[in-house]
Amino acid sequence: MSREDAISRAMDLARSGAFFDLLARRVAMPTESQNPERRAVLVAYLENELMPALAALGFTGRVHEAEGWPFLIAERIEAPGLPTVLGYGHGDVVRGMEGDWEDGLSPWELTKRGDRWYGRGVVDNKGQHSIGIAALEAVLAVRGRLGFNVKMLIEMGEEVLSPGLHAVAAANREALAADVFIASDGPRLSAERPTLFLGSRGALSFDIWIEAREGAHHSGNWGGLLSDPATQLANAIASVAGPTGRIAIPEWLPGEIPQAVRRALADCEVVDDGHGPEIEPGWGEPGLTAAEKLYAWSSFAVLAFEAGNPKAPVAAIPGRAWARCQLRFPVGVDGDDILPALRRHLDARGFTQVEVAPARSQIFRATRLDPENPWVGWASASVERTCGQLPAILPSLGGSLPNDAFAEILDLPTVWVPHSYPGCSQHAPNEHVPVRIIEEGLAIMAGLYWDLGELDEAGPPLRGA
Repeated sequence: MSREDAISRAMDLARSGAFFDLLARRVAMPTESQNPERRAVLVAYLENELMPALAALGFTGRVHEAEGWPFLIAERIEAPGLPTVLGYGHGDVVRGMEGDWEDGLSPWELTKRGDRWYGRGVVDNKGQHSIGIAALEAVLAVRGRLGFNVKMLIEMGEEVLSPGLHAVAAANREALAADVFIASDGPRLSAERPTLFLGSRGALSFDIWIEAREGAHHSGNWGGLLSDPATQLANAIASVAGPTGRIAIPEWLPGEIPQAVRRALADCEVVDDGHGPEIEPGWGEPGLTAAEKLYAWSSFAVLAFEAGNPKAPVAAIPGRAWARCQLRFPVGVDGDDILPALRRHLDARGFTQVEVAPARSQIFRATRLDPENPWVGWASASVERTCGQLPAILPSLGGSLPNDAFAEILDLPTVWVPHSYPGCSQHAPNEHVPVRIIEEGLAIMAGLYWDLGELDEAGPPLRGA
C-alpha cells in the first residue's frame, strides 16, 4: 500500500458521495454562534457529531468549556517520540441568512448545483476541518497506522472572535504540545492554485464619533452658525487615509517588508478571477504589488458612517455623527498602540472633539511564520508532489484568524492549508465550494499526513529531538 493509494482513497470519498453525505449532515446543524438560541446545537456538534467521528479513528477526548463556550480537545497518540501535529477547526458558522439565498438553496441543506456544493459552513469551516479528518481516515485505512501523533482542538465561537480560545490554549499547553500546527481555514490565493499561508494579518474594529449637541437643528435657521459633526468627522477620517486609501498614521504601518516575505509574495499574483469585483491598482500604498498590499501591509476601511436619519433625511444639522472603522495590519504593527496612535494623530490635527473606542474587547493579533522555516519547505514539497505544481506561499492571510493562540501561546510553527477560494461567498448568502477544491483538498491532506508519517532525520526538526 502506498501514498498514491491513500490519496486515491481520500478522493474516492468525494467521488462516491460519502463525503457529500457526511458534510450534508454537518451543514444541517445550524451552529450559528452569533445566535444565543443555538447554544445547544454548538455543544451537540462537538459531542454528537465530531467526537464519535474521531473516536472511530482511535481518538480520545472530551468537551471543555471556557468563558461560556464549548471546545473539543482530542488526541490519538501512537507512540512517544513520533512527530506530533496539532489540528484545528471551528464548527460554528455565521448566521444562515435564510431567505436571502438563491431560489432552491438553503443554508442548512447541502445542495449540489453544477460543479459546486452550496450550504452554510461548506468552506467556513465545516467542510475544511471535515476534509482533514477524512484524510486522516484514508491514511489510517491504507497504512494501518498514521506514523505520527495527532491532537485536535475544535472551537465553536470563531465567528464571534474566539472567546475562550486563548484561555484554553494557555490552560492546556502540555495537552496541546506538538511539533507543528497544520489546519485549514480561509481561501486559497485563487481557485486554481493550492496555497499555504503561515499566519494572518491582525484586525481591530473601532468606533469614532462626535457628540456636538443634543438633537438636530433646522439648517435654515442654524446653518452657518452650528458646527456640522458629519463634516468634521469626514475630515477627521480623511486625515487618516487619503483619497487613494494611503494610510497617514506611521504607527499603523509595518515599515520595511522583510526580504523573505517579498520573495514569497513575488510568486503570488493576485488576479481578477471573474468571481469578485475588479481590482483597482491605484488604491492603497503606492509602490507595492497587489500581493504585498493584501498580505504584508495595513489597510484601513470605513465599514459604516451615519449622521442624521439616512433613510429619511430632513433639512437639519445633525447633533451626532458616528463611524465604524477597521484596521487590518501585519506583523510589525503594535496592536496595542493602534487606538492611542489614532488619538495622538487626531489631537495633533485639531480633532479633539472626536471620540474613539474599540468596537469589541477582542483584537486579532498579527502573526507570521518565517517563509524559510523548514516546515514550510516540507509542506510545500508535499503539496507539489501531490498536485504537480508549487503551492502559493502567503506569509500572512489577508483576513484574520486567531493564529496567535497557536503561534504565540503554544509556540508552534503554523502552516495553514486552505480549501476554499476568494469568491466562495463565506459570511454571505450562497456560500459554496467547487467540487474540484474538495477533491484536491482531500488529496493534499492525505499526502501531507502520509508524508508526516515518513519523516526522517532530513525532515524538519522535532521538539523532542
